[in-house]
Amino acid sequence: MTHSIDRRDFLALSSLAAAGLALPSGIIAADKKKPLYKISLTQYSLHRTIASKKLDNIDFTSFTRKEFDIDAVEYWNRPFFARAKDKTYIGQMRKRADDAGVGATVILIDGEGNLGDPDLAKRKNSVERHKKWVEAARQLGCHSIRVNARSKGTYDEQLKLAADGLRRLSEFAATIKMNVIVENHGGLSSNGKWLSAVMKTVKLKNCGTLPDFGNFGKYDRYTGVRELMPFAKSVSAKSHDFDEAGNETRTDFVKMMKIVVAAGYSDYVGIEYEGGKLSEVAGVHATKKLLLKVREMLS
Repeated sequence: MTHSIDRRDFLALSSLAAAGLALPSGIIAADKKKPLYKISLTQYSLHRTIASKKLDNIDFTSFTRKEFDIDAVEYWNRPFFARAKDKTYIGQMRKRADDAGVGATVILIDGEGNLGDPDLAKRKNSVERHKKWVEAARQLGCHSIRVNARSKGTYDEQLKLAADGLRRLSEFAATIKMNVIVENHGGLSSNGKWLSAVMKTVKLKNCGTLPDFGNFGKYDRYTGVRELMPFAKSVSAKSHDFDEAGNETRTDFVKMMKIVVAAGYSDYVGIEYEGGKLSEVAGVHATKKLLLKVREMLS
């Protein structure tokens, strides 16, 4: 299904703008000099290419610029999992990115324990294990690390436990002006109402969300993204397959991006291709083409 602003809406908005009046709440007017949103690439989109040694982690940013002409990335910690404290290596990554004219927004963190673990000692240990990634992200020029909010127990128990771990890590991150952001990534984190309640419980400016178009399970993805956008510091445009018209088959990108921009978000939207029918490279190209088309439609 495709969506667009109809002629009546366009004329109404044009009349308001001509009269110098404010636009209605929820309607975003595109600045001709500034894109409605920017497009970045999440490293996980190329995880099979990297795992097969066809692309080295150190070359990810230069490849991103040359192959896709994209100027910002979200790193994934797995390709350099053992080198988070290696400042020389991280420095080399930063130089390669700078040389390619590619900025960084986030490092996606996996494999460092559960920040909402019911065991206090394990929860604190997970917080400690994440701290090195906060420092690595800062060296790479990112504004955030993306974490998971996994826990165990009842709905309310997990809310309190996840909020505790996130608060501890966010308080550390604040000392070096970094953010900690949570993706809807399984368990209760895929419930937009629950994760937004976690954010309200943590109640720290540098603790936010990374809404992903997928990963909601049975929870309505459009409702979920709408609930998470007030806390969003990054957005992940998850894609799998495309129809003959180039539209994503699981997510209505026009409908979803209307939700994103209506929340006042105009920063990077990260391509995260997870499909199998197209190659990873082709899938990234297809997702970028769709995001550009949608941006033009909504602008």
